[in-house]
Amino acid sequence: MSGRIEETFARLKAQGRTAFVAFVTIGYPEIDSTPGLVKALIEGGADLIELGIPFSDPLAEGPTIQASTFRALENGVTTDTCLDTVRKLRADGVTAPFILMGYYNPILAYGVERFARDAAEAGADGLIALDLPPEESGPLHEACVSSGLRVIYLLAPTSTDERIRAVAERASGFVYCVSLTGVTGARASLPPGLAAFVARVRAATPKPLAVGFGIGSGEQAQAVAQLADGVIVGSALVKRAGESTERVRALAVEIRKALDRTCRM
Repeated sequence: MSGRIEETFARLKAQGRTAFVAFVTIGYPEIDSTPGLVKALIEGGADLIELGIPFSDPLAEGPTIQASTFRALENGVTTDTCLDTVRKLRADGVTAPFILMGYYNPILAYGVERFARDAAEAGADGLIALDLPPEESGPLHEACVSSGLRVIYLLAPTSTDERIRAVAERASGFVYCVSLTGVTGARASLPPGLAAFVARVRAATPKPLAVGFGIGSGEQAQAVAQLADGVIVGSALVKRAGESTERVRALAVEIRKALDRTCRM
């Protein structure tokens, strides 16, 4: 079964291009900021959008996304707000794939089957539950599959070959390769073992691989594009979202131009 995520990666692969996956925190900096930021990202060249569901204990996040999540919660963002944001974007004609990204507690509180159903009906295409290990994801995985949502799992440089094979078999849409052992946040340089890590995952699956964590500039994105099918940029965009929509659009343009310099045709 093919959906917007698969179709986007297939189209870009046929063009010899790398997917640009952009992250925003829903409800940051203001509760109604997200639609404008998403549209600016797409105008700037983003291909897929990760929509962050705010949570009080974002364990995988560095200070930038932690601060944005805190602000969003102060703004009154709830899980219902997040789903309403997806509905609004689809009603406004946005067709890019949407991947909801968050933590398991809000999903569990909402109701796993209800969440999967409502997210799919709102127009979401995929889900990343950052703190839910694949071994414990059965109920959520089944609910998402039943609703047509892709379930995207993370792998880290410390993942064993056994874990890589298990995730590669279970994942749909794409496999999220975390570039480093640590939390989100732009870094000055890419980790030296990234190429070897991506090669290990590549050997285990034909599914698209997207690399995230620590990528904050066009130069870094271009380097990752030589290894992966997609490049995920989060904290650097969230930081600029706190400044202005134009700053977000400008970084998106920078990333897109850098990725297109590695066109593989």
